[in-house]
Amino acid sequence: MPVDKERYQGIVKEINAAGVQLVAVSKTKPVEDIKALYDLGQQDFGENYVQELSEKAAQLPADIRWHFIGHLQTNKVKYIASFVHLIQVVDSWKLLQEIDKQAAKNKRVIDCLLQVYIAREETKFGLDEKELDEITTRLSNSPLPNIKVKGLMGMASFVQNSDVIKNEFHYLKTLFDKYAGLLSDGSKNPILSMGMSSDYKIAIEEGSNMVRIGSLIFGER
Repeated sequence: MPVDKERYQGIVKEINAAGVQLVAVSKTKPVEDIKALYDLGQQDFGENYVQELSEKAAQLPADIRWHFIGHLQTNKVKYIASFVHLIQVVDSWKLLQEIDKQAAKNKRVIDCLLQVYIAREETKFGLDEKELDEITTRLSNSPLPNIKVKGLMGMASFVQNSDVIKNEFHYLKTLFDKYAGLLSDGSKNPILSMGMSSDYKIAIEEGSNMVRIGSLIFGER
């Protein structure tokens, strides 16, 4: 189905009023739909799969800001390192090192978010609080010159109970407030990426400043 222009513009107006950035999640969607949204002014798009992202980036305008938001294996970093805008899913020191290595090869500094595990679902990825503390300590002691950790990202449980979702987002905001100043980019506009189509309103209430919305804009997959 084509992009719902009116719904998109309504969401943009809503989140702009809250001072929140929109990442349009375009995974599995054709380049024509992405270009249609780009023509409406959208520049930030989120993709989950390396091959799909690489193919789309080659066909679409060069000033699109691509966000990688799916689980990322270290051996796949090299395929997106030359153009990715923000990798939101760093869940290990090993992955951070590989991003730094591939960024150096491309003479770039790549922005990243540390993904924190806040959900009740085993299928989700991310760092627990102890691992988050270990990585921020390592970054303080051994900075990686070709990456900047800009903040945190998390996904709430996929449940109907809004109190569960609210509590998970509140917990992530607490961690964000604790660690934002310790990240490699200091406190310069740190990013807290939380909230998707089903729960972005709750996320914004709990302090999110970046939301990742797909189905509300592009329709169900």
